[in-house]
Amino acid sequence: MKELPIGIQSFEKLRNGGFLYVDKTKEILQLTSSNIVFLSRPRRFGKSLLVSTLEELYTGNQSLFEGLYIYDKWDWTQRYPVIRIDWAGIKHDSKEEMEQDMSDYLQSIATVNDIILTRQFASGRFVELIELLHRKEGNKVVVLIDEYDKPILDAIGKPEAADIRAFLQGFYVVLKATDDHLKFVFMTGVTKVAKVSIFSALNSLKDITLNNKYASICGYTQEELERNFSEYIDETAVHVNMTREDLLAKIRQWYDGYTWDGKTSVYNPFSTLPFFDNKEFSDYWFATGTPTFLINRLKKHGLAKTVLEPVIADSSAFDSYDPDALDDVPLLFQAGYLTVKKKEMINGEPEYTLGVPNQEVRVSLMKHLLSAYTNYPLSKMSELGRQMLKQILAFDAKGFTNNMRIMFADVPYTLKPSKAKNQAKAEAQNLANEAFYHIIFQLWMTMLGFNIQSEKLTNRGRIDAVLQQDGVAIVAELKYHATTELETLLNQAIAQIREKRYYEPFLDRKVILLGIAFSGKEVGCRIEPLVV
Repeated sequence: MKELPIGIQSFEKLRNGGFLYVDKTKEILQLTSSNIVFLSRPRRFGKSLLVSTLEELYTGNQSLFEGLYIYDKWDWTQRYPVIRIDWAGIKHDSKEEMEQDMSDYLQSIATVNDIILTRQFASGRFVELIELLHRKEGNKVVVLIDEYDKPILDAIGKPEAADIRAFLQGFYVVLKATDDHLKFVFMTGVTKVAKVSIFSALNSLKDITLNNKYASICGYTQEELERNFSEYIDETAVHVNMTREDLLAKIRQWYDGYTWDGKTSVYNPFSTLPFFDNKEFSDYWFATGTPTFLINRLKKHGLAKTVLEPVIADSSAFDSYDPDALDDVPLLFQAGYLTVKKKEMINGEPEYTLGVPNQEVRVSLMKHLLSAYTNYPLSKMSELGRQMLKQILAFDAKGFTNNMRIMFADVPYTLKPSKAKNQAKAEAQNLANEAFYHIIFQLWMTMLGFNIQSEKLTNRGRIDAVLQQDGVAIVAELKYHATTELETLLNQAIAQIREKRYYEPFLDRKVILLGIAFSGKEVGCRIEPLVV
């Protein structure tokens, strides 16, 4: 078997080292027919390898492409000078630091090409380098910019953010001024940032982020996974004692699900490769750096439902991203926590249904949100979750209740129920607290692996939640009141499920009735089998 290219972002190293490569050169060939192209994908999704592949293609390293789709379709007699800029490798903690480090980097390219730069500032050197490379080599210049938005994203909330954006505005506008000297420009990033002149200044820029022709340019399709990783699939199936078909279904559930056109689904490479290496399901991509500010923002603004239920958005949600006025849906989409689940044309305009891509993101996101809501240690969340799942399925109400108490023990005092003297205010407080506990309950059940439908409507009423796994449906009702006794609330919860027959849509499987109640600071539950 070919070695897995874990952590390799160099196309030359990948090909010369004989590593496994999923051929993306058909899409790359199509890509090169444009002049200026922008592609947004989440972090660690193969963008840097794509940039490296383009660099080797334009510099004419023909031997690296032998056996690939593009090999006999590219004009190898033409070689182009390439300027490749990776902002991950350029210091950008301040405008002054960016100016100095970028100037030095451009000078290093000039030195290698025996070119003398006379201008002082980075933007001037960029202009000069492009023009002189064109004149010296005869062919126009290719500019490849990887993670163009990294300095902006890293500066969010910092005093120097405005200065950093101002520097980038002046730097990127060079691409318009040097258009006559450019063969091809390709930029990658996580976001399409507003207030950076590159998108308004470059009239011919083509944003291929949501273009169905490039939906699989990063990531692996199902066909690519089964064809290229066939031996790894068979080896892993034996290791985990599963059939090939069952293993493929579970891998799809965990790591597939990213789409940018609502049709073509791809696997996240950063999760797929280490999975085959370790032969163990884990949150490989999510664990590499989910921003704390994102989790805190979801909690602060009560936005947990944004990642629990489908979100409807129009194309304006993807047009730009303003770092001074963070909009949650574009932020979650561009960061990879939401993806396009469906695209429809409504009155000639596209409408997108967004949702969490897969089990890896869903479970990991729920863990982080639960920890933020309850202050329960993230490191202990998985084990507690496994216990509670077994307890529900075994009708162990006592054990489940004890674990619920453990989970809620560290909820900050400010989130505890309070008693108001005015009856209207007290009822409003009861509703607010019930909503708070309901969100935590949803997060918890989703983390346990249930397909949760919150507030599901039936012809008899609105169910608080339906939890579904293979062959099992748990119909749940949650009650909260500051003063009503726990046993009374539990009786009300189970009675409501039975009287309104919330279970009827699920009679084709095993049905469990789950009542959960909060009386002031006390918590309890009742778990019963359905007997019709």
